[in-house]
Amino acid sequence: MMEAKRMGFFEKLKSGLKKTRESITHKVDELLVSFGKIDEDLFDELEEILITSDIGVETTVKIVEKLKERVKKERITNALDVKKILKEEVALILGTEKEELKLNTKPSIIIVIGVNGVGKTTSIGKICNVLKQQGKKVMMAAGDTFRAAAIDQLEIWAKRSGVDIIKHAEGADPSAVIYDAITASKARGYDVIVCDTAGRLHTKKNLMEELKKIFRVISRELPDADTETLLVLDATTGQNAVSQAKNFTEAAGVTGLVLTKLDGTAKGGIVVTIKSELNIPVKFIGVGEHIDELQPFDPKAFVDALFS
Repeated sequence: MMEAKRMGFFEKLKSGLKKTRESITHKVDELLVSFGKIDEDLFDELEEILITSDIGVETTVKIVEKLKERVKKERITNALDVKKILKEEVALILGTEKEELKLNTKPSIIIVIGVNGVGKTTSIGKICNVLKQQGKKVMMAAGDTFRAAAIDQLEIWAKRSGVDIIKHAEGADPSAVIYDAITASKARGYDVIVCDTAGRLHTKKNLMEELKKIFRVISRELPDADTETLLVLDATTGQNAVSQAKNFTEAAGVTGLVLTKLDGTAKGGIVVTIKSELNIPVKFIGVGEHIDELQPFDPKAFVDALFS
């Protein structure tokens, strides 16, 4: 059953990465066939393909240098063999291990942050669904009290994923919502609290202050709790998502990323860029709108789907 489910998600991942695969792998295939032999021009064109697929300049240069080294060292003369080592180099950047959420304390806390429009509330609902399927007792905390309808939207997802929710009225103090959720979860024996936060833009200083206040409440009320801070990024924004990740990491100590909308973009290369340049692990990826189409990120499956 689990195998079938895994297989099902791999197929979804494969079809979700179709645009990225066309942008990278298919172009690489065409390039290698047209060249036949390996020379400097081939590497220049390969560099261009990788950069236009949102594998950033810095990461691309690193990959191409590695390819040149290996071609020389391993005496590779057939251009078609370059694809195999390209796949291996991308796999080396992403690693082979799944980066699991660290949620060993009871309760543990997940703070979900990100700008408006990236799919934050939806991702929270889907993450709660994943945790519930793992047998955990989960509570949502509706900490985005700024945006009209954010609380209602989260409530719909709480029903869909079958978890409880703590909410206050719109405009309430977000840290008070989180405080109530912590109190309730201690009393009722919850395993994980998943907290929504306002879609803060890094330019809005008061929102960043609000976030710091939430962290202060958590460290005061649950000083020893495992805490994950997940930043939700929209993969379709490409390099813009990379700069968002940099800004948020400086402000909020991000422990992992949730990459949404990978099915709608040719910019899936940013998964490689973010790992290479920021070394922040991708913890979840979304390849569709359905509740089970956000899953823990499996780097090996990602590389296999990208190069299939």
